[in-house]
Amino acid sequence: MKLFRLAGDITHLLSIVVLFRKIRTTKSCAGISLKTQELYGLVFLTRYIDLVIKYHSLYNTLGKLIFIGTSLATVWHMRYHKLVKQTYNKDQDTFRHYYLILLCLGLALLIPRSFTVIEVLWAFSIYLEAVAILPQLVLLQRSRNIDNLTGNYVFLLGAYRALYLLNWIYRFFTELHRVLWIPWVSGLVQTALYADFFYYYIKSWKKHEELKLPA
Repeated sequence: MKLFRLAGDITHLLSIVVLFRKIRTTKSCAGISLKTQELYGLVFLTRYIDLVIKYHSLYNTLGKLIFIGTSLATVWHMRYHKLVKQTYNKDQDTFRHYYLILLCLGLALLIPRSFTVIEVLWAFSIYLEAVAILPQLVLLQRSRNIDNLTGNYVFLLGAYRALYLLNWIYRFFTELHRVLWIPWVSGLVQTALYADFFYYYIKSWKKHEELKLPA
């Protein structure tokens, strides 16, 4: 277990904890994109389908089950919980995320590591994760004022991916010495999408101001 990967996993888990804290304690999902949460649920279901055919380790298995379970639980709360669903910003969460699914599926069929079901699904999940945050970022731009828990959740998601990029760079120089095009390019795209948010998040944190994104 490499340090950057472990830090990335912990940061990813913290983002989920922050999101669940917001939903469970405030009974509100205001500022959270259901479409992004649905995309993440699809990401985890397709990436971790190998759970049914191969065992790696207890850490690996528990981590995968946690990410699948929490993503589906979040979607359920936003869609069906009698109090939480009333706070969902449906009118502002209008990004057409189905286009992202079709685009990423097309890329996965054209550019997988190998043409097997598992590998195509893995490539699809990597491509989709790279752009899954787009509906959330668009929603934040439209809502303008962002509460602390939502801002922290998005920041931790971006930090997790940045740490994984550092892990890949470290492994390239110490172990692999080969380019992993699919995760590397997808990871760079995903991190770049967060760049504007990171700037305003850090700026508001330094000035102790409420986080706002430009329209």
